[in-house]
Amino acid sequence: MTRRLVVAAAQMTSTADAERNLAIAESLIADAAARGATLVGLPENFAFLRSEGEPVPEAQAVDGPWVTRMAESARSHRIAVLLGSIPERIEGDGRVHNTSVLLGADGSPIAIYRKIHLFDIDLPGMEHLKESRAVRPGDTLVAADLPAGDGPVRIGLTICYDLRFPELYRALVKAGAQVLAVPSAFTERTGKDHWEILLRARAIENLAYVMAPAQVGVHGKGRSSHGHAVVIDPWGAILAQVADGEGLAVAEIDLDRQDRLRRELPALDHVRLG
Repeated sequence: MTRRLVVAAAQMTSTADAERNLAIAESLIADAAARGATLVGLPENFAFLRSEGEPVPEAQAVDGPWVTRMAESARSHRIAVLLGSIPERIEGDGRVHNTSVLLGADGSPIAIYRKIHLFDIDLPGMEHLKESRAVRPGDTLVAADLPAGDGPVRIGLTICYDLRFPELYRALVKAGAQVLAVPSAFTERTGKDHWEILLRARAIENLAYVMAPAQVGVHGKGRSSHGHAVVIDPWGAILAQVADGEGLAVAEIDLDRQDRLRRELPALDHVRLG
């Protein structure tokens, strides 16, 4: 019995025009399903994106209209969908959570993850990028089983800046994660030097598949993203990537190969610290 599934990492150029963003997301979901994908991931802030730190009056609950609309698309095309993130409204707080929602192929929610690490930096010219001005961090590790073919695949959920904290990914793998999801809106300035290297490192050190949907291009004043949505295998090889523009990186995940690699190079069994 082989355990294989096809995944698709979407690349978008989201803006403050939510209707346009949602329509493009629906098109990418349909395309992923037509190409045989079991799971498609949308990037961070897929439905709405503007400069970091600005208020988000469009924030809504995880059962709000954006998620409901994407659930209908998942159900229509019989494909699981990772909503990379939405601004989730917090009652009594002017801030939001930056929240991923994993939907099953029937449109039902399987898991919800709230971004733990917030992008507060002081690089010259980028001092305005202070995510904590508008976002409250989450505090819960999330790995969830996604039904897939001959058995479930366990997905570890993270978002963008989380990528710089390897202890989070090791904890997800200890919780059984086989695929690490990293939906992102990585800045162009940091992404050109760090994006691919960090993603490949997380794959190699955890002998895990990595699926990284991405934002690309200019989103509004003072904000542009690096792109290069990608799927990476447990050996660190790039299986598929979107070089530019909106589209899909589609690749097959072979869980039997992953098991073999983890047996042949049992680094995860040799951990002595943590």
